[in-house]
Amino acid sequence: MARISLENVSKTYPDGHRAVHSLNLAVDDGEFIVLVGPSGCGKSTALRMVAGLEDISEGQILVDGAVANELSPRDRNIAMVFQSYALYPHLTVAENIGFGLKVRGVAKATIAEKVKAAAQTLELSEYLGRKPAQLSGGQRQRVAMGRAIVREPNAFLMDEPLSNLDARLRVHMRTEIARLQKMTGVTTIYVTHDQVEAMTMGDRVAVMNRGVLQQFGPPRVLYHEPANLFVANFIGSPAINLLEGRLLSGENAVELTLGRERLKLPATLLERKPAIADYVGRTVAVGLRPETLTVGEPGPSSVMGVVSFIEDLGASLLVHFQVEAPPPRLDGDGLGIDDDETEFVQRGERGRVRATVDGFASLREGDRLPLAIDLERIHLFDRRTGLAIGTRPR
Repeated sequence: MARISLENVSKTYPDGHRAVHSLNLAVDDGEFIVLVGPSGCGKSTALRMVAGLEDISEGQILVDGAVANELSPRDRNIAMVFQSYALYPHLTVAENIGFGLKVRGVAKATIAEKVKAAAQTLELSEYLGRKPAQLSGGQRQRVAMGRAIVREPNAFLMDEPLSNLDARLRVHMRTEIARLQKMTGVTTIYVTHDQVEAMTMGDRVAVMNRGVLQQFGPPRVLYHEPANLFVANFIGSPAINLLEGRLLSGENAVELTLGRERLKLPATLLERKPAIADYVGRTVAVGLRPETLTVGEPGPSSVMGVVSFIEDLGASLLVHFQVEAPPPRLDGDGLGIDDDETEFVQRGERGRVRATVDGFASLREGDRLPLAIDLERIHLFDRRTGLAIGTRPR
């Protein structure tokens, strides 16, 4: 097993493109870490630098405290699992799994023993005599995993290993990979662009954009305490709702205006996030998770919305509303956001929000209904920096 640390690691290509900017990550022994972000964010480049397949422009990578920058991929004792499986079509499953051991000159009896054990773990025993062409996509991916397991590496590196599978099989395989990692206890760094994969598999998740680490922490922290607008929008399905609001000083309280509505913020929220008081008199971006909106409940914390579209998901409905509060106007470009790649830089005078509603609810397009907001769970962001407005720095 291994502890892996990236200290101020950067990658700049000869054409000047900087793929990774001063990345700092510390992966504990036996931990399952996921790197997630949109295409081109630098996550695969970071993984390949850990593997030794990409040179490091700046910084250093340490494995169990020893600098590994100059070590060849073979000498790092790290096993890589690729998106493409990389199986030899002319070899059987058993030969594919044991190929790396054979190249290293391991005794045949030892190879056979390790291949048998890996096949049992991966439920491949009955397929050992088959060729890759005779296997399903999920079985081929398990063969690729078996080839990595028999090496008994210090760490697994997985680069989007499930992206070639259909949606149903991806759900099954992500469960199997997580189970296997817990069983073996091998340190694992896993790369994906799928935030649902990241949230369901990782002990901790590193969100990247434009080569910069945005936030690193447990999945629940990323969801409930996003560090900035990018993380808030990227993590969560359905995506977070974003509106423009203004913080005002009320009678012994801080109030938030959304359109014509003026909502009193709970004292407990202000105690948890005292920096909110610093933004009184300023316009902010307001984040509302779909599950924090309750349809049809008027009250002091509600706004009016008109149903514009309904997505029937079976067990629930995802109901789209138009509300009077406008979408946020984002002032700066320090957000790491491209307007054409994100949902939350909305256009038009009225904002749009989505609410998760029970699947048996009777709603129709055009209905005008109150939306009660759980104000304890709102997120406020600085419109210029995109940073979450939370506790004051210590």
